[in-house]
Amino acid sequence: MSTTDVSSSGTTSKAGGTRVALKLEVVVIPVTDVDRAKAFYTQLEWRLDADVADDAGFRIVQMTPPGSPASIQFGSKVTTAAPGSAESVYLVVDNLEAARADLIAKGIDVSETFHEGALGDRFNPEARVSGPAPERATYGSFASFSDPDGNTWLLQEITTRLPGRVED
Repeated sequence: MSTTDVSSSGTTSKAGGTRVALKLEVVVIPVTDVDRAKAFYTQLEWRLDADVADDAGFRIVQMTPPGSPASIQFGSKVTTAAPGSAESVYLVVDNLEAARADLIAKGIDVSETFHEGALGDRFNPEARVSGPAPERATYGSFASFSDPDGNTWLLQEITTRLPGRVED
């Protein structure tokens, strides 16, 4: 295969060429204490994919949420980002109340269910409207929680995908 050939997984772009698939695989989460973060995500029952260290103080831990094709990584000497600076990392669920109940049963402090009063309110805790979206509109209901460093996770309920957003 030459460097210009594209695998059969490519799709045709609007320009008529072949578009290469770009799949989100890992998001780095900056943490202060690697073992504390590992314990937290283990409490969530996320799968431990790797925990690798060297003698120079580098350590990387990779964990994957149940049912997710993408993972998180954290560790020491992994990022220069400030611990707790990952904001509003989305976890998509098809039943928000069941997801909240599961996290609460695991001892996680989860916000109440909320929706937006105006576009963008999900990112501003003071502007969120209590309760699920009217008529439980898909993409409209949220809850949030944080890890011990303050990295924030946003649960979003999606029951019907928008056109073009089909799951594999």
